[in-house]
Amino acid sequence: MLRPALALLAAAALAGCAARGPAGLELDTSVTAVGQASRVRAVVLHYTSVDDARSLQLLSRGKVSAHYLVTESGRTYRLVDENRAAWHAGASAWYGNIAMNSTSIGIEIVNPGWTDGPDGKPLWHPYGERQLRALTVLLRDVIQRHGIAPENVVGHSDIAPQRKVDPGPLFPWKALAGAGIGRWYDEAGAAAHLARLQAQGVPGVAWFQQQLQRLGYACPQDGVLDKATINTLAAFQMHYRPALYDGQPDAETAAIMLAML
Repeated sequence: MLRPALALLAAAALAGCAARGPAGLELDTSVTAVGQASRVRAVVLHYTSVDDARSLQLLSRGKVSAHYLVTESGRTYRLVDENRAAWHAGASAWYGNIAMNSTSIGIEIVNPGWTDGPDGKPLWHPYGERQLRALTVLLRDVIQRHGIAPENVVGHSDIAPQRKVDPGPLFPWKALAGAGIGRWYDEAGAAAHLARLQAQGVPGVAWFQQQLQRLGYACPQDGVLDKATINTLAAFQMHYRPALYDGQPDAETAAIMLAML
């Protein structure tokens, strides 16, 4: 016969295997299935276009949201639990996945984006060192916990090239890749491909469309250099060749594509 104290401990142990379910259902949580994985497959990075206070207000009280907000000072807010979908992606696709809100973590970074320059061209605003340090720590943690592949660390412009340009050409994709975050290309391989392409000529539009699709982008596959294709090429260039993102199929863009697995 168990002593009263031992009996109490045994009852507590049994209670730890059960959780209160709906309508008083006792759920046994003592067994965890091996066959499972995180629902999160990607991280999508955005800029807010407004300051800290307005960003926090819009993302917490408006119709859009994000899992995290990284302010100019580096202070980081978690606005939506990672187990829930944030409304940050909108109409978008990546490697054929159109359910980006429910399968990705959205991170908003406080940055004005662009304003009109003196010459009428967009004047892009750089990201601050403190917020980039905070973002790097956050990304490493999110990527590790969810097992996110490098090619699935993307910008809003990558998944919605017809609508979005954030996080913009000044976002430091190359530096992040050097820190082990996200995808980059083999620069030596790209240089070799470029030399060959300059001698042989640039592939046709259909080839660029096929490469964009291979690399995750939603792009027409009709061989026509239409507005949708130009926008998608520009999004790719903004990510991997931000010095020139005019959406035109050229030898350097083709060389970068060939240097990516």
